[in-house]
Amino acid sequence: MNLSALREYMQQQNIDAVIVPTNDPHFSEYVSDHFKCRQWLTGFTGSAGTAVVTQKSAALYTDSRYFLQAEQQLQNSGFELKKEGLPETESIADYIKKDTPNGNVGIDGKLYSASTFNGLKQELEPLTLKSIADPFAKIWTDRPPMPAAKAFLMGVELSGKSTTDKIKAFRSAMKPALKQGIYVVSALDEVAWLLNLRGDDVAFTPEALAFAIVSLDEKPTLLFIDKSKLSNDATAELKKHNVEIVDYNEFESKLEQVAQGAQAIVNPNKTAISVQKILEKNCTQLHLEANPFGTISSLKAVKNETEIAGFRQAMIADGVAWVRFWKWLEEHIDSGSVTEINGAEKLRLFRAQNSEFVEESFAPIFGYKGHGAIVHYSATHESNIALGRETFILIDTGAQYHSGTTDITRTLHLGTPTDEEKTDYTLVLKGHLQLSAAKFPHGTRGAQLDMLARQPLMQHHMTYLHGTGHGVGHFLSVHEGPQNIRLNENPTLLEVGMLTSCEPGVYKANKHGIRIENLVLTVPDVENEFGKFLQFEPITLCPIDTKAIDSKLLNQCDIDYLNNYHSKVYKILNPLLNEEEKRFLEEKTKAI
Repeated sequence: MNLSALREYMQQQNIDAVIVPTNDPHFSEYVSDHFKCRQWLTGFTGSAGTAVVTQKSAALYTDSRYFLQAEQQLQNSGFELKKEGLPETESIADYIKKDTPNGNVGIDGKLYSASTFNGLKQELEPLTLKSIADPFAKIWTDRPPMPAAKAFLMGVELSGKSTTDKIKAFRSAMKPALKQGIYVVSALDEVAWLLNLRGDDVAFTPEALAFAIVSLDEKPTLLFIDKSKLSNDATAELKKHNVEIVDYNEFESKLEQVAQGAQAIVNPNKTAISVQKILEKNCTQLHLEANPFGTISSLKAVKNETEIAGFRQAMIADGVAWVRFWKWLEEHIDSGSVTEINGAEKLRLFRAQNSEFVEESFAPIFGYKGHGAIVHYSATHESNIALGRETFILIDTGAQYHSGTTDITRTLHLGTPTDEEKTDYTLVLKGHLQLSAAKFPHGTRGAQLDMLARQPLMQHHMTYLHGTGHGVGHFLSVHEGPQNIRLNENPTLLEVGMLTSCEPGVYKANKHGIRIENLVLTVPDVENEFGKFLQFEPITLCPIDTKAIDSKLLNQCDIDYLNNYHSKVYKILNPLLNEEEKRFLEEKTKAI
């Protein structure tokens, strides 16, 4: 019925094919129910996927995490499954051309970034790609309303800088690129950081749906948000910082006015094609910069002292919860009642005992046996299995605390590891330790360090296909840029104050997955005649399982680093635990 309704709409609009992504107008990692158009259309509930509909056929593209789930949920839906990443899977453009050699292809222009739109436009030639209005506004009759959670402001005691100071710093940083004009902010984490604004409109991320337009002179900053979300006090506070509040639904009409005769700069990777077209029509000059100098993204990536102190507080809370969970897991593992799903829930409950806890920072990854080899595994009621002592349990979880955001992976073995398991585990650990202990000159990029984590595995002809590190937001998105550590080149330099994950791994299908992750802070090392050197400080506070270590594969530097890390973990967490928990922590942090 849903598919028929869309095809009827397509006929009325003279559209031969429609592409429906999993997106909102802000390109959030998670989308609210209101924007789950692809899910409503297909019946597939996975977090990633793209629906393609022509008058003759329909397909759902998704990645390997969801192949089994999609096969089940797409039955009798009219959609066929297209498995991304397989050589036999045709591209979306080729799929459409096969059914629609000529004609118009429609996409909701608010849900595609300008860069993605332009790339897809080239792929689809000679077909015409058109930006259309949201078709689901007409056909989804019982659509959930827009999120209406209350928004709130972070005080300077948590953010470290006032909204006025952040706007001033941003304007100053943008001067080399554009002295006058406007900067349009679509990404929710950037709006949140700039205005010290937080909310509860997006799962796992304390963000409020909002746009902002920042003038690079002294004109008011415009915040577009549902006004009912803000208290009178919050509204008054924002006005003190020269922030004018405009209703969320007036964003495009107000943008047309503000852009008239002005210069503008946008990031085409984070700006909808519908927004870019408004600017192209009204601006005297539009600058498209994927990595403009001094963007909000680069400013918020360098944490200030208050934010760093908050992160340290969050790591302590997280470490205490993890020790209690690990102890509980070992005590209950033989009951047969601990599963991937209720194990993840138990860890969440231990975290929730801290008054600063708000929510998890992403959907927990709790993979036992072969499930651990699925990099972004998410247990369902169909896939859920009981945990045991046969092999590794990979646990990748995180939390949002008012003071900061956490992301940690530990791989535990509660039985007797095999020689193969010991080798695999120790090589991952060695890569983790080598990267964590790196010393490097200022001016270093993440790609230049990535091999430190991979080399131990590569020496044994193994590797992993995901990145080694990503940035982490302060009580914001657990995945943020612009820095990262991965094989792909990224021009962003690692700067003092950046918080990045360190998470090498190895995955053997149907056997086990291993990943060890800490968050590391870039800090000063020494400055001498060779320049300024930096290093990483691990701020995650949780023991690393030593049961599966083959010490013959580690050198003395590796062993010293691990022992020193465990000594630090014990010293900080010990005073916060009861006597039984202290003994457990002492055992888990024992020197090797």
